[in-house]
Amino acid sequence: MTLAQQEYRKRQVHRKRMVILWRCLLFVLFLVIWEVSADTGILDAFIFSSPSRIFASFLIMAEDGSIFYHTGITILETLVSFALVTVIGLVCALALWRSKMLADILEPYLVILNSLPKSALAPLLIVWLGSNMKTIVVAAVSIAVFGSILTLHTGFMETDPDKIRLIYSLGGKKRDVLWKVLLPGSIPLIISNMKVNIGLCLVGVIIGEFLAARAGLGYLIIYSTQIFSCDYKVI
Repeated sequence: MTLAQQEYRKRQVHRKRMVILWRCLLFVLFLVIWEVSADTGILDAFIFSSPSRIFASFLIMAEDGSIFYHTGITILETLVSFALVTVIGLVCALALWRSKMLADILEPYLVILNSLPKSALAPLLIVWLGSNMKTIVVAAVSIAVFGSILTLHTGFMETDPDKIRLIYSLGGKKRDVLWKVLLPGSIPLIISNMKVNIGLCLVGVIIGEFLAARAGLGYLIIYSTQIFSCDYKVI
């Protein structure tokens, strides 16, 4: 490694450390401002709570294991929803890529379904499916799946046409294009889409737990809000 390369590497490592340091400092500063504001009365501690009171509540719930139980339920529902969104989105996007006519037919419906306010559908899902985990998973899937299909399909259609023509010119079929060009070239897109979907699935699960749950972080949030006890142990 040359001297210039060593200097460049040192600068990159230093920059990375500074980014991490400033992230931590901003987070600590936010907590300090919040705590001081609650202690001095700038913020109403009854409404906004404070980091110290929240931490005390966490210790109480950690002692009896309730926080881990509710967190585990939410994580399980999120992972199931995420797996379904990933599989359904990828399969449907590939089907649309394979059939242009099917894509032209379904595209406006996918756009409409993606733009619908999914939280408004949650009460209907309770009527259709009941108040259970299935409803929460379906609510989470409905938030992420349509956008996932549209994003993946758009990315698939932007695959380098020269590479596709090369496969066909060498006697390849559409399946060869799929396995040798489309999927390998779309791995960054798929991973990026998965990063977005995991967050959307968590949001969908929390929304579902607001309305149709007896356990989970969403249930804790809505229960604590209803009894005006946002920083103490709840059942």
